[in-house]
Amino acid sequence: MKKIYRLDIIVAEADFDVASGMLALSVPFGWEEESLPTGETCFHIHCENRDFLQEIQSAILKKLPEVVCRESSLYEQDWTAAWKQFFTPVSCGRRFVVLPPWLADTQDFPDRTSILIEPKSAFGTGHHATTELCLTVLSDLLDAGCLHAGQRFLDVGTGSGILGIACCKSGLSGDGCDIDALAVENARENCRLNGLSDFCVHSGSIEAVSGKMYDLVLANILSRPLVELAQSIVQACKPGACLVLSGLLDIQADKVEAAYLDQCLPKARRVFLGEWCALVWDAR
Repeated sequence: MKKIYRLDIIVAEADFDVASGMLALSVPFGWEEESLPTGETCFHIHCENRDFLQEIQSAILKKLPEVVCRESSLYEQDWTAAWKQFFTPVSCGRRFVVLPPWLADTQDFPDRTSILIEPKSAFGTGHHATTELCLTVLSDLLDAGCLHAGQRFLDVGTGSGILGIACCKSGLSGDGCDIDALAVENARENCRLNGLSDFCVHSGSIEAVSGKMYDLVLANILSRPLVELAQSIVQACKPGACLVLSGLLDIQADKVEAAYLDQCLPKARRVFLGEWCALVWDAR
């Protein structure tokens, strides 16, 4: 099997912009970003060329000597087969269950709305705490009567499309957007898998739906883009709309909420799942 090398780069918040800027210039094929409980960010870079990763590490350490770099390796494998072995259904809130296509006919969840997700590289299978948290909040908003059939939603950073699909299966219709072309392709595939025609997935950031306003806006992305997109996200909300922000750690919530208070929103309601937090604005 082919060997793949991985470089992890852990940076403090103060060094994030410099590190991400260097990677943008040097790593055209992209990387993963992980928010750590410490408030730091870990960049994960995978490549078959170990020398290339060592060059990246040397350049980063020369510019930012305080960062932590770790090398590791793994062997390429059949990820789809691995998913089928380990993917388990995920119940979220009182309404939803996330299933892979090979469990579509299961009768184990008769009282739940099933969301079929083809597990690929796009974020959002329900197994990550922030996805489960968003689906739980969505379930609660529906149960409380804050949302109802016929309303319109926007899913910013849609990933696999899981949140938008849950909205559509609850009677809403709307748009999703993502800057990752693979995510857009996966989300559209999952829409077809769920038999949906009322969820339009756009390539690009929130500017892809500029000028539109929604009854519900969901954004399950990283804390930094949540801050950077605050004005655009608030502008996409109709008066009295529900807004759900997630993808942030508890220790990041104050900074993210402050960006939305600056847009004249009131203080948010906070919902927690472990170390993760969702900021929720609703009519209650």
